[in-house]
Amino acid sequence: MESASKTKYIFVTGGVTSSLGKGIISASLAKLLQARGYSVTIQKLDPYINIDPGTLNPYEHGECYVTDDGAETDLDLGHYERFLNTTTSQANNVTTGRIYQSVINKERKGEYLGETVQVVPHITDEIKHCIKILGETKNYDFVITEIGGTVGDIESLPYIEAIRQLKYELGKDSLVIHLTLVPYLSAAKELKTKPTQHSVKTMLEHGVQPDVLVCRTEKNLNQSLKDKIALFCNVDTSSVIESIDTSSIYKVPLLMKDEELDKVVLKKLNLDPHKKPDLSNWKIFLHRLENPKSIVHIGLVGKYVELVDAYKSIIESLIHSGTNNECEVKLKLIHSEQINEKNIKGKLKDLSGIIVAPGFGDRGIDGKILTAEYARKNKIPFFGICLGMQCAVVEFARNVLKLKDAHSTEMNKNTSHPVIDIMEEQKKVSVKGGTMRLGAYQCDIDPKSKTFSIYNQKHISERHRHRYEFNNNYLDDFEKMGMKASGINPDAHLVEIVEIVDHPWFVGVQFHPEYKSTVANPHPLFNSFVKASLNFINK
Repeated sequence: MESASKTKYIFVTGGVTSSLGKGIISASLAKLLQARGYSVTIQKLDPYINIDPGTLNPYEHGECYVTDDGAETDLDLGHYERFLNTTTSQANNVTTGRIYQSVINKERKGEYLGETVQVVPHITDEIKHCIKILGETKNYDFVITEIGGTVGDIESLPYIEAIRQLKYELGKDSLVIHLTLVPYLSAAKELKTKPTQHSVKTMLEHGVQPDVLVCRTEKNLNQSLKDKIALFCNVDTSSVIESIDTSSIYKVPLLMKDEELDKVVLKKLNLDPHKKPDLSNWKIFLHRLENPKSIVHIGLVGKYVELVDAYKSIIESLIHSGTNNECEVKLKLIHSEQINEKNIKGKLKDLSGIIVAPGFGDRGIDGKILTAEYARKNKIPFFGICLGMQCAVVEFARNVLKLKDAHSTEMNKNTSHPVIDIMEEQKKVSVKGGTMRLGAYQCDIDPKSKTFSIYNQKHISERHRHRYEFNNNYLDDFEKMGMKASGINPDAHLVEIVEIVDHPWFVGVQFHPEYKSTVANPHPLFNSFVKASLNFINK
């Protein structure tokens, strides 16, 4: 393989409409380059003015993804990690809010020496700095930068201008991929290229000529259409890449390989395109995904089930672990607000495993607590994540310890039995953004626990995002009655994992294991949970 003399920068922009899949295209290209032996990282630049997605409602932005270093980031970083099996950090997600905050802080400190601070050059220079710092500090062969939003949006203009400047500064070490839409009009029974032409025209108006066009479509592009797009958009025909709709995001790397996206990129960056990518393990995963030997029905109980992006990492983790167990996970999304004592049996019938999802606030909390009770009493495999674990603790306290008023102080500040309580260091926090227990923390697992047999190791590290904790004042009472603290943070002695001793599979975790599941390494807890759900069917 020809070694890159310096870091190459690839920019991925979008046109016509949002949600075309820039993140999946970026991750797929990165996977192909990684499979050829190159080191690759991906970053997401988000045009919104929030500092990060941490304070955004899931209905607004979907899941907030958390990195090891405690950054609250865009959910696309989850795709990057799941595809590449490498970790990301705060540097991999930049928002307009962070850009402006940094520039304003510099201005307040006098770092601009009295200059008039402007979008150009100060904001664009800050954007360029954030783009280049990954390549300069980590020495990656490729830095792929995905620009959120759609070209032509007012908020995206500084990012497009920064790309224009970088293309000039970096020369042949940079490249722009523009993802666009070629819609199919059923009335005319033909694909239309005009939206793509207008999208590229908008890019050109901002001084940026795309080098490669990736065309999202529901019908195959014939050669004449590719020729037409190439002619009107100033690219060669080989640089018009078809991205057809597919049943799984995990097929996209192979589709892009068939379209030779990675080859085109390498040629344009003057790198050797002839070494074949090793995708053998990826193909094994896909074969198992498409040829399951069994089906398992699992329920996900939460309050954002109308928007699957709110639970994106959990859903993908179940795909990874289902495939690893050679089964298809049929997921039933159940709104916790709609669960009550009268209908719970009907809502949860025919399920072989139940997950109670993370979240904040008391909306739907009673349904989650009832769900934990139902799974405990009926010996159904149960997995409680973050708030889901806390609901299981509250249910156990009420119905087994007979502490009828037991609750979390997040939901009831006046409860006489605060079995879940706010962390001491959180009590004086009034600002919301980035103030929780965030990122990777150590956990020691009891060697005599079921959880130890799942991880097969005593010391683990998992990612957190929460303010409330198990109240250790009640720990002895819980353990006497059969709910065991099987994982403890060694520094703060906080309970990280609970399990019910006489239950086939009942585990609650304070952390978010879904953030660490990848195609190459399905998370052991999800893997064991799916396996237990399969065993429940057989029994």
